[in-house]
Amino acid sequence: MYLIEYHTLIVVGFSLRIFLRDAMLPSARMAWFFVIVMVPLAGAVLYFLFGEVDIGRRAIRQQQQISAIIRTHAGPAYGRMEDIDRLVPPPLRAPSRCMASVNGFWAVPGNRVELMPDGQSARARLIEDIDRATSQVHVLCYIWLEDQTGTNVARALIRAAGRGVKCRVMVDAMGSLAFTRSALWKEMSRAGVETAVALPFHKLIRTMMTSRLDLRNHRKIVVIDGQVTYCGSQNCADPQFRIKERYGPWVDIVLRIDGPIAAQNQILFASDWMKEVSTPPEVFQIDARRHPEGVSAQAVGDGPTERSGGSPQVFVSLMEAASEELIITTPYFVPDPTVIEALCAAAFRQVRVTLIFPRRNDSWVVAAVSRSYYRKLLEAGARIYEFDRGLLHAKTLTVDGKAVFLGSSNMDMRSFDLNYENDVLVHDRDVALAVRARQLDYLAQSVPVQLDEVTGWSYPRRIWQNVMATLGPVL
Repeated sequence: MYLIEYHTLIVVGFSLRIFLRDAMLPSARMAWFFVIVMVPLAGAVLYFLFGEVDIGRRAIRQQQQISAIIRTHAGPAYGRMEDIDRLVPPPLRAPSRCMASVNGFWAVPGNRVELMPDGQSARARLIEDIDRATSQVHVLCYIWLEDQTGTNVARALIRAAGRGVKCRVMVDAMGSLAFTRSALWKEMSRAGVETAVALPFHKLIRTMMTSRLDLRNHRKIVVIDGQVTYCGSQNCADPQFRIKERYGPWVDIVLRIDGPIAAQNQILFASDWMKEVSTPPEVFQIDARRHPEGVSAQAVGDGPTERSGGSPQVFVSLMEAASEELIITTPYFVPDPTVIEALCAAAFRQVRVTLIFPRRNDSWVVAAVSRSYYRKLLEAGARIYEFDRGLLHAKTLTVDGKAVFLGSSNMDMRSFDLNYENDVLVHDRDVALAVRARQLDYLAQSVPVQLDEVTGWSYPRRIWQNVMATLGPVL
């Protein structure tokens, strides 16, 4: 009898909590309700730990204070709303405004943008830039491994610190847990490289009571001398990605940008750094020079301390801007309802929608959820390809071959709700066509997914995929 009463109390209590969360998506609400009803005790524990996207009032106030301090110090780096008509072509003005609403960055001119040929070239060029640095090097990375790439970058930073360059390195507490305990991490610190850990675990009880443990800093930012920045999907690790070698090689994409967009990435780095280390904004170089022949670009940094829904809204606004073609690559495709409907709407209005996903995903949950949407997308007229030469880790979106959106954000619920991410929108046809050519290269190494193949999937497979999609907001 008592078991029935406890069961009812847990279900009713947590159900009321779930249905009182105004900002929660209906799909997430129903997923959690299902879990609470089916496994009330375990579901209650899971909901307590992971059910609400809330980093806590203290963290939000801290972010607001830091942002205000940086804005006072580096206002011009944010760009100006008044310049949008001059810098951004008409179809992309709405997405540009949407991006600016997240953390205040507007399009800025004068950027030289270079698409790195491949991951190995990007790593080599990064080390060359660090070796030429004269004042500052800032690196923020989700995963840093003690492999050849991780070691070489660390050695370059140690050399830079040795010649008087101020070097700061920040890594995520979960993604780079092993590295923060390594001898190389300690060696960097002894050599004068300032180190910090984003979202550390040293206050577990307070984090569990006021926030959630799986909020992570997934950003990938490098800023050198306040002038050169790298933006893309690449962690500080070899393509073989030894912690998950059987899915490799990891196929990444990186832009090297010389110009004012570096100042916007510098602001994102400074904001994250100042959360963990008491540092005045004056020590960060936030004043990059413009190049007369440069192009217009705009950064965005989303996260749980920014406004809710910013990331999926940016994706949707970019999809709505397409009139001819939309090509997307992402390793993790767990869209919310607005994104999936925007993709279908684009296909229905005769936009050539092409989606490229990994054929073998390192997350079996994500693989199942992604494929649960294949039939809907294919029936709308979208084309789906699965890359089978490794794990396609590049996160790219090109619009009509005229603009490219690229960075750390996946098209999944983690990037939309839980992770700190950084991306850049480049309003230039040449850059967009270069990235589009890379996307077509991925396409040539991919297998097309046909509608008759998907409709022929067995009932157990379809049930499994749809159950995973239903539980996606929980998982």
